[in-house]
Amino acid sequence: MSLIQITDLTFAYDGSWDNVFEHASLQLDTSWRLGLVGRNGRGKTTLLRLLMGEYEYAGTISASVTFDYFPFPVLHPERDAMEVVEALLPETESWEIYRELSDLELDPEALFRPFSSLSNGEQTKLLLAALFLRPNRFLLLDEPTNHLDLEGRQVVSRYLSRKQGFILVSHDRAFLDGCTDHILSINKQNFDLQQGNFSSWWENKQRRDQWERAENEKLRRDIARLDAAARRTAVWSDRAEAAKIGTRNSGLRPDRGYIGHKAAKVMKRSKAAENRRREAAEEKSTLLKNIEQAPPLKLHPLSHPKQRLAEADRLASDYGLGPVCAPVSFTLTQGERLALTGRNGTGKSSLLKLVCGQEIPHTGSLSLASGLVVSIVPQDSSFLRGNLTDFADESGIDETLFKTILRKLDFSRAQFEKDMAGYSAGQKKKVLLARSLCQSAHLYVWDEPLNYIDLFSRIQLEQLILEYQPTMLLVEHDRSFLDAVATRTLRLERT
Repeated sequence: MSLIQITDLTFAYDGSWDNVFEHASLQLDTSWRLGLVGRNGRGKTTLLRLLMGEYEYAGTISASVTFDYFPFPVLHPERDAMEVVEALLPETESWEIYRELSDLELDPEALFRPFSSLSNGEQTKLLLAALFLRPNRFLLLDEPTNHLDLEGRQVVSRYLSRKQGFILVSHDRAFLDGCTDHILSINKQNFDLQQGNFSSWWENKQRRDQWERAENEKLRRDIARLDAAARRTAVWSDRAEAAKIGTRNSGLRPDRGYIGHKAAKVMKRSKAAENRRREAAEEKSTLLKNIEQAPPLKLHPLSHPKQRLAEADRLASDYGLGPVCAPVSFTLTQGERLALTGRNGTGKSSLLKLVCGQEIPHTGSLSLASGLVVSIVPQDSSFLRGNLTDFADESGIDETLFKTILRKLDFSRAQFEKDMAGYSAGQKKKVLLARSLCQSAHLYVWDEPLNYIDLFSRIQLEQLILEYQPTMLLVEHDRSFLDAVATRTLRLERT
């Protein structure tokens, strides 16, 4: 057994007033299949970069293994994939490479094509195979699912379940469940490390959060009761003090000794109550610090006079070399949430663009209900530039509502003043989602809306869709999300 020891780690980015980590300590076993979770911006990638030695920090990080980070740039992508792999694995036998590719269900023919010509999913699988063949390495896998379709995620999850010695950053719950044996959560105040997969960690977290909320409410009532008792004691004390120096209303002298003795007993009880209140307040202050706030979101879908909103007949995108998928036919009616599934490259995004009115070469026909209002979340968010105020104005949405939704999606107010070009991929995707949630529409078309989105926000979006029941056409590779929200799926097949 080998350990990664993190002791008293403190780190902040240059120019930042806030520490990402402060006096954090952690001990990890290098044989673990560790899932790393937490909200966007909580420091998951930063932790991996610190393990790689890329930043200066206070504290110590010690390990007897060498770390490899995924993804990483390929120096000569124009070369055949086999040359790329051999450069990484100069002493590895060819049969070992073929074995890994077989486990990843990747055609060996891919080795003899230029690396740059491979799909993103094929590149991911090839580089993962190469990293796991390197000896005495502990892998840091930063969201490897981003370029994998639903089937690809299932394959890679099974592959990772047979390996050991890695940290995996992912927001895909089913993916994590399939390949992890420990979960490390970066909370608001600390690290939380538990044995088990994501579902067991999530169940424990829900139970812990529920207990803390109940205990917080109990302590709140205790403090209120003790405060009321203190006020009654103060009133009695004032009356007793007045009686000690009072006049003889009935011709009798006040028994100052008795009154003083009774006052002492009351003050003793008051002191005990004050101590109980202080202890309750101290205990209460330790609660709720790591409960993630995920306020409910709202949506205002429009109702269309027609029941059928879209109808496709033998539809397929075609860029001049023949249809990219087998033609599909479907009808989308109000209240349905149709998910398009299938391998990468089968034209799912192209069909969404067609529904949104873009000029995409295609065969077959597509008809849309007249006056249909469509709200779009595109797959690509790299075009975002400038500030949120101008973006809201250009999009024709209410700025206050827009920023309120972003706050509910865990945006900090400090982000409101920054240029969107500097946002993380997850933050950019949340901007596009928030814009869509501000729009009243008959049909919501979302293309891979969960890319880079943290799991708490995913659950918020699930709850929103189930509550407001909008009509949707979407592409998404998160199986848990699709199982929760899709009313129907349509699989696209290559021709």
